[in-house]
Amino acid sequence: MAELSTIVPVVIYLSLSFLAALWARKQSQKTSDSHGFIEEYFIGGRSMGGFVLAMSIIASYTSASSFVGGPGVAYKLGLSWVLLAMIQVPTTFLTLGVLGKRFAIMARKTRSVTLTDFLRARYRSDAVVVLCSLALLVFFMAAMLAQFIGGARLFQAVTGYPYIVGLALFGLTVILYTAVGGFRAVVLTDAIQGMVMVFASVVVLVAVVNAGGGMERCVATLKAIDPGLITPIGPGDAVPQPMILSFWVLVGLGILGLPQTSQKCMGYKDSRSMHDAMIMGTLIIGFLLLCVHLAGTLGRAVIPDLPAGDLAMPTLIMKLLSPFWAGVFIAGPLAAIMSTVDSMLLLASAAIIKDLYIHYGLKGDASRMTPVRLQTMSLVCTAVIGLIVFAAAIEPPDLLVWINLFAFGGLEAVFLWPIILGLYWKEANASGAVASIVAGVACFFALSILKPGMGGIHAIVPTSIVAFAAFVIGAKCGRPASEEVIRLFWGEGNGTS
Repeated sequence: MAELSTIVPVVIYLSLSFLAALWARKQSQKTSDSHGFIEEYFIGGRSMGGFVLAMSIIASYTSASSFVGGPGVAYKLGLSWVLLAMIQVPTTFLTLGVLGKRFAIMARKTRSVTLTDFLRARYRSDAVVVLCSLALLVFFMAAMLAQFIGGARLFQAVTGYPYIVGLALFGLTVILYTAVGGFRAVVLTDAIQGMVMVFASVVVLVAVVNAGGGMERCVATLKAIDPGLITPIGPGDAVPQPMILSFWVLVGLGILGLPQTSQKCMGYKDSRSMHDAMIMGTLIIGFLLLCVHLAGTLGRAVIPDLPAGDLAMPTLIMKLLSPFWAGVFIAGPLAAIMSTVDSMLLLASAAIIKDLYIHYGLKGDASRMTPVRLQTMSLVCTAVIGLIVFAAAIEPPDLLVWINLFAFGGLEAVFLWPIILGLYWKEANASGAVASIVAGVACFFALSILKPGMGGIHAIVPTSIVAFAAFVIGAKCGRPASEEVIRLFWGEGNGTS
């Protein structure tokens, strides 16, 4: 059983999360009307500054696979996986650079609080709204399942407490603070979580390098174990060039289709905040990913006989760090997990309440519900979604990193082209969006299930090509967007400059 000092950093961190949620709840209670509450609860009143925006995007994007799954694969494949992981460095820059300003302007013009609100305003189609809402719920459930399992396994491996204890500890915490505090609690805790993650990544890398006798000696040891561990393609060409291309699509371009990151582009305060976030976010995520994946790779030089996989990193931590610092490291991936889950929980709740119930059940008139009733419904809906995932995680499957990548790929298959083409292509219409969603998801599922030989290319590459082609063909065959939509998105003063 773990020493008390291992648990102390985790308890402190979880307590800070609760305090942030309580503060955010007080802020949301200041609103006097239903629309004001919705904007506050689901998008924080569009008030994020640069640092908070950067940390929130980073924290939402990084996850259990960044701290547990990814370094576990790096332990097995060496520096090749570190190079592959660094493809994710432009995440914040790409998200804000491509979507940022125009997306925020159009979200304000259309009074969009969720991504689906934006898609409804752009395409004026019930089919697009319903398909996107359902896809968001399904793939978010899979992604959240991976996060819950990753956190509980890490807690179990490092502390010695049962899996279910770790699952309950952080799972129920994230459900409660998200349900209570809404978007403002999510972004505030994301900022705290981002700082915890950076600190934890430095702690573990320093511990591994010191245990291995320095960087030069660690690399020499890796070369002696297997020369492939220090090559760009890995042992036995485990990371071929087509796979590298695939990751540029999956975790490079494809991030523009992730609702949990693109949603944050609606919530920043001003242009300066966006530009500051682009610079800070790129530097911070690069440093973070380099530290954790390099620690996984160099850990092979320190303890060469660990079982590769999700338990490699926790085992290194348990053997190399003192109980207190092991607790600090646990707080890092728990922060990554919770910050990913909270964004997904909030968006899943918004899909049900804002995108489906209010729009279809109340005919778009949120004033028919009091802020108190909306707050209660939001809290209950968020809690129920979280508890469903919590129950599914009690009997966990294996291979976290692949579950997570599957969920990411599915979200990108649905949202990537409807978002980008909806923002920048006048001829984009509902027919194209529906065709892209249906063809993209069908292609992604078929390739993921049948697993045809594609020479290392991930399913998201052909999926993105098929979804794009389907969008263009559907748009050309369907009814053009209305003049009202064209004026709204491309009228005078609505440019991208």
